[in-house]
Amino acid sequence: MIVPSDRDYKYTKRIKLGQSKMKKEFMPLAEWISQTYKVNVLNIIYTILDHGERARLQICVEFESEVRKLKRGKFYNNDEEIENAIVQKFRELMLEQGITAPKDRRRTSVSAPEKTYMTKRVFTYYSAFAPVAQDETVERIPEEQIEELRKTIADKELWKIARFGTRITFFFYTDEQWKKYKTSDIPKEWSDMLFNLIKQYDEFDYFKRTKFRIYLDSKENFDTEYEGNWFYYYR
Repeated sequence: MIVPSDRDYKYTKRIKLGQSKMKKEFMPLAEWISQTYKVNVLNIIYTILDHGERARLQICVEFESEVRKLKRGKFYNNDEEIENAIVQKFRELMLEQGITAPKDRRRTSVSAPEKTYMTKRVFTYYSAFAPVAQDETVERIPEEQIEELRKTIADKELWKIARFGTRITFFFYTDEQWKKYKTSDIPKEWSDMLFNLIKQYDEFDYFKRTKFRIYLDSKENFDTEYEGNWFYYYR
C-alpha cells in the first residue's frame, strides 16, 4: 500500500468508508494486534509469494506512528519479537478455525476447507493508510484549480505550483527571488490559501494546519541542477 492506485489501498479504503469488510477469518487477529500493541488495524491482507514458498501478512494500520510502534522504531527491519508474536497468533487462530494449508495442518480426518492459509514461512509487513490517503487528497484537486490558485496569487515572480504526493512546491523564476521570498511572510499566506483548497477534498480530515507546509524552489535551480526533468527532481 504505497500509492492511491494500489489495489490494497483501494480495498482498505472501502473498509474505512464502511463499504466493505475485512475478511472475517482475519478479524480476531486484527483485534488482538490492536489491543496488544495499541494500534488501529484497519485491514489484514494475506499474499502468497515466491511461487508458494512463503506468505506475507500485510498489517494495515491507520497512521505512520503506528507502523513505527509495531517496528519499535526500526526503519528497515521489523522488530523480531513483535513479528514472531503476530505470526504465532496468526498460526493459532488459523488452526482454531481449521483453515491452515494441508502441509501445515496437524494430521486429521476432517476434509480440508476450500480456503486455507499457509502458517509456516510467514512474515509481516506493516503499512499506514493515512499517508496514502493524503496523497490521494492532493491528487484529487483538478489541475485547473491549482492554476487558478496561481492566478489568484497574481505574483509575477511565481512560475509554477508543482505537486508530488503531499509535497507541494511553489517555484519562482530565479534563485534570487527564492531567497527573497523564503524569509518573508508571504509564503505563509499562500500556504493558508492552498490548505483551504486541500481541505475541500480531505474526506478523512487527515490534513492539519499546524503540520501543513509548502516548499519553495526556483526554476533556475530546477533547470540547472535537474536538467528541467521532473523525474530527476523527485527521485
